Amino acid sequence: MESRTTHAGNGSLAEAAPLLGPRHHGTPGSSDKLVSHGAFSSRNVETSATDVENGSSRIEAGFNGGSGDLPKPRANMAALLPALAIGILLVALDQTLTIATYGKIGSELQALNNTSWIATSYFLTLTTFQPLYGKLSDIFGRKACLLFSYVVFGLGCLGCGLARDIVELCIARAISGIGGGGMNALVTILVTDLVSLRDRGVWQGYINMVFCIGMSAGAPVGGLFADNIGWRWAFIIQCPISLLAFISVHLVLHLPHTDHSHWSAKLLRIDFVGAFTLVSAVFLLLFGLDNGSNEGWTVYVTNFFGLAAQMGVVFFIALFFQAALGMSATWAGFVFMPSTVFSLSGSLGGGVVMKRTGRYYWLTTTGYCLLLLGCVPMVLGAGQQSTIITSVGLCILAFGASISITTTLIAIIANAMPGDAAVAIACSYLFRSLGTAIGIGISTATLQQMLRVNLAQELGGADRARVIEEQVRLSLDYIRRLDPDVAIIVRKCYAIATQWAFAPVATFTVLAITSSLFIREKKLDR
Repeated sequence: MESRTTHAGNGSLAEAAPLLGPRHHGTPGSSDKLVSHGAFSSRNVETSATDVENGSSRIEAGFNGGSGDLPKPRANMAALLPALAIGILLVALDQTLTIATYGKIGSELQALNNTSWIATSYFLTLTTFQPLYGKLSDIFGRKACLLFSYVVFGLGCLGCGLARDIVELCIARAISGIGGGGMNALVTILVTDLVSLRDRGVWQGYINMVFCIGMSAGAPVGGLFADNIGWRWAFIIQCPISLLAFISVHLVLHLPHTDHSHWSAKLLRIDFVGAFTLVSAVFLLLFGLDNGSNEGWTVYVTNFFGLAAQMGVVFFIALFFQAALGMSATWAGFVFMPSTVFSLSGSLGGGVVMKRTGRYYWLTTTGYCLLLLGCVPMVLGAGQQSTIITSVGLCILAFGASISITTTLIAIIANAMPGDAAVAIACSYLFRSLGTAIGIGISTATLQQMLRVNLAQELGGADRARVIEEQVRLSLDYIRRLDPDVAIIVRKCYAIATQWAFAPVATFTVLAITSSLFIREKKLDR
């Protein structure tokens, strides 16, 4: 990525920040401040008529990592955000679509004890391809990469609906993750290109609202499909919606051309060895985990631990509702709905507070403390097999997590090196998705291990008891066919195993709080 220097008023050289605007250096010891180049305001930049008439190439360079002393490209965000929201809603919905249905999916495919791979295969590719999209969008353009991701995501969803076994389903989920990685990261990169950093929190709040709606709707939507017309249609229906997202963005998003070089020259700029190494490393890490049932890094580590805690809970608590409380997939999904309001208010509220105060440090730490606090009633609710107590804890957890997910992104952008904002954002999604996958893997492994131990203790070592233990771990439907007294024992074992699954969640949360204390805060200028 190119950057150039310009002579400041005092004769010193000031480095231009391609995506975030020029960085102004004050007196020694003063903090760095970022100049706002918002989509609706350019009061910090003076552009002559000659520049406007003859500077199209300079604008192109400024948009994709060239000169940073120009205004950000103007965009009608009120029209653009709804178009982008379709894809945001889809990728968010797909992350939680299987929460309420993976029990039913695993039971139908006779692979309940391997259902963690339904999520892991998706988050594996989502994780590894997100940072790649950051650089690819610098080479091929934001719009082209985003449209490509819609196509891949839609094809993956179609494959999920047509899968004949757990292997085919996981492969199709992995393909969806490749597209979802672009849909996830590129929208955030685009908005960062177009709005000022201080206003960025509010716009990110809007994006997170859509994302929270999608994540909250995923479980009940999946449950409704599974209990009525079949879980496969929950994936197939996403194909035409992906097409709608493609058409909407194609018509609404207009960006300056960034590179007129031949496609072969662009391909030579891709680090294929590095990309392969990244994919291989993450895959080996997750595969080993699942089968075994600096300052710049601080915010990333905080993202990693925070998402590991949050998504670990969201994934296994749905199994608690179905296995321990006997809920249908539909009702298990609807139990998540109260937390939606708290997610939306936390995300947007965090953005508004940052806009007013220009601060994000204390908000981040507070959010993670609330996440830890929410685990307490959830553990108590699991022990008492209480839906209400568990739901209260889920609401507190969602509120705290949604605050921190917004503030950490702004912290990453604020601390990014000039010209590296796109890559920094993409890497933040890498750590989020990696944390999600590992959180789900460890929490699920803990639950399955404790379930095995508890069932063995409660049912004894007889052959019939071993059969029950094996079948219960393969299919939830088997519990309904058990004698009532035995079924009660099995559901109690699931509840106890759920309580144990909060042990790694609490550990992740404490680590998130600890790492958030080391985040470097920079005042967000207007």
